[in-house]
Amino acid sequence: MSARKSSKVNGGQSKEEKDAIALQQYNDTEGHFSLVRNFRLADLVTIMNGFCGSFSIFSSARYLITNDKSHLHAALAYPLAGLMFDFLDGKVARWRQSSSLLGQELDSLADLISFGVAPALLAFVIGLQTYLDTVILTGAICCGIARLARFNATVASVPKDKSGKSKYFEGLPIPSSLGFVAVMAYWTSQGWVEGQQGLPFGTTQLWGPPGGSGELHWVSVIFGIWGAAMVSKTLKLPKI
Repeated sequence: MSARKSSKVNGGQSKEEKDAIALQQYNDTEGHFSLVRNFRLADLVTIMNGFCGSFSIFSSARYLITNDKSHLHAALAYPLAGLMFDFLDGKVARWRQSSSLLGQELDSLADLISFGVAPALLAFVIGLQTYLDTVILTGAICCGIARLARFNATVASVPKDKSGKSKYFEGLPIPSSLGFVAVMAYWTSQGWVEGQQGLPFGTTQLWGPPGGSGELHWVSVIFGIWGAAMVSKTLKLPKI
C-alpha cells in the first residue's frame, strides 16, 4: 500500500482544508481534459501503477491465446513494476507536498488492478481454472476491494508516528499478493503450470464427478486465506 495515502501535508492549513481546496480546483476548471490538466506529478506516477497492472492483464490474455510463454513472463513482471510506481508515488507526494483525496482514490484503484485483478488472472492462467478455484479468486479480489475501501475510510483514525505515517497496517496490505506472483514465477520456471506438469499439490473433489464444479485445487485455498487476512480487523502489521 502506497505511503502517499497516509502522507501528511505540512503548512498553515489543515490537511482537510487543503484536500477541499484541491477538489474545488478540479470542479472549477472547465474543459474536456481539465481532469488531466489538474493532475499532480504524484497522480501521474500512480497512473503508471495502474498501467502496469493493465498490461499484466493483457499479457495474460495474450498467453491464453498464443501459448507463448514470453507473454506469461511479461504478465508476471508487470505487477513488480507496478509496485515500484506504488512506492514512488508516496515519495513524490511528500517531496512535492501535494497529497490529495483524489490521489488517494487513484492509488486504491491502481492497487486493485496491479495487486488484485492481475495476480488473480495470473493464477487462473497457470491452472486455477475450476469453478471453485474461480470462486475463491473472485472472493480474494472482493476482499481486496473491501480492504482498500476500509483503509480510505479509516486511515485518519489509525495511530500515526511523528512524520504523519500510519504506525501499522490493519489487515494484510494488498501488495502482499506479489508474494504469490513470485511463487507463480518459480512454478512457471519449473513447468508446474497447466498444460505442462500441472500445479503442485493437485486437486480434491468436494462433490460430483471428477472435473466437475466440485473440483478444487489445494493451492487456491491459500488465496482464500490471503483474502481473509486482508479484511482482518485484528491483524495489525507494523510498518517498516
